[in-house]
Amino acid sequence: MAQQSANDNIILFPKWKFALEEESLKALKEKRYDEALAKLDQLLSYHVDNHEIIIGKLICLMELGRYSEAQELCEELLGYRDEHYFHYVHIYLTILFQTNQYDLLMEQVEVELEGESIPSALKEQFEQLYDMSKKMQNDLVIEDSKTHIGEFWQAVEEEDHRKQWRLVESLRKSNTVEPERLLKYLMEPKVHPVVKTSIFLWLQDAESSKEVTVHKLGQQITVVPNETGGIQVNGLAKQIGLLISEIEQKNPSLFHLLNDLLYRYLYVRFPIIPPYEDALQVAEALRTVGKEYLNVHNESVIKADPAVEEYMEEIKLCDVLYYSVIED
Repeated sequence: MAQQSANDNIILFPKWKFALEEESLKALKEKRYDEALAKLDQLLSYHVDNHEIIIGKLICLMELGRYSEAQELCEELLGYRDEHYFHYVHIYLTILFQTNQYDLLMEQVEVELEGESIPSALKEQFEQLYDMSKKMQNDLVIEDSKTHIGEFWQAVEEEDHRKQWRLVESLRKSNTVEPERLLKYLMEPKVHPVVKTSIFLWLQDAESSKEVTVHKLGQQITVVPNETGGIQVNGLAKQIGLLISEIEQKNPSLFHLLNDLLYRYLYVRFPIIPPYEDALQVAEALRTVGKEYLNVHNESVIKADPAVEEYMEEIKLCDVLYYSVIED
């Protein structure tokens, strides 16, 4: 490793070089890390960059808490893959562990273990660091999940719907908390309908076989998550799909809009789905709303059918509710 400096063309006399090395080593042993680092940097500026000097600098940086600089130096050294490569890897992993960069540490260990040249003694140490990092990472995730549960309760009290959504989605992804802990919120008026959908989907992901009651949009249903189909995997969604399929060739833009509207409508209502028998009215309401959104003249609006008008209002409401929480 060489540093560019004003000393590039200046020769360091052996006596001075020896004195600097001795002084830096003494300062290092006496834990005068600032002084040691200054002298080591001076040596490096004259291209005195042997292994002992570099290790000394890494020690100083770490002891001074300048981990980002130590990490950057290690990453540079690893690129050279010289005879000291695994020594630098070991220091690099130590830095990552001390700075809680467990994911990066585990990735690096996996890369090293894939190779065949790693010394057996270091292999065992790397595996131990990997195992400790995995445990620490899991502990952090669990701790974060506990914090998120508390934050979710607060977001419910404050009716902060976007925060409710973000926290539930974060908990779902962490996979460290049982979704059953949030069952009571499926009946809570302060929880947004979209957030209740997320909780229910989480229960489905966990294949929950416990009967749950969901209340949203003035309606209530009691179902078993692992016995309930998906948002679009139900008779109503399939029937509506067939009813609007002819639009795809005539007006592709309208067809895609209707599919999106249908998904958002069913998502907000899920798992409370309109009855299969209402598929025709829902499809007509979708067509009307879709054409209205695209400013398409529509002569076939069935104003006489109150069911269609009711579904039109519901579709519009669900669209607003969906986007009030989720940003596509």
